[in-house]
Amino acid sequence: MPELKLRILFDDAMLGPGKAELLTRIAETGSISAAGRAMGMSYKRAWSLVEELNASFAAPLVSSSRGGAGGGGADLTDAGQTVLALYRRVVEKARVAATAEIAALEAMRKPTG
Repeated sequence: MPELKLRILFDDAMLGPGKAELLTRIAETGSISAAGRAMGMSYKRAWSLVEELNASFAAPLVSSSRGGAGGGGADLTDAGQTVLALYRRVVEKARVAATAEIAALEAMRKPTG
């Protein structure tokens, strides 16, 4: 079955499946570095995306503390949890609304394999 991937384009920012996955993995791991590694990206790239997300919304989506002897960490803020939940709902509603059309498109494709 085909998969629907959705990007929401704002005037100066974008929220899509990659950033949503990064937020999810930060929530799961408590670490920007571990989240980035799990997605096959460098810490620098993951941190850059977090900074972009934090700058794009009225409240930061990710809070972090520097590493060191006690270790650092990161977590989603309340705003981050809300943004991620809203994005997931938008994607699910779009998927449900487009089910018939996606099935029709799939039926029109050439056979594979």
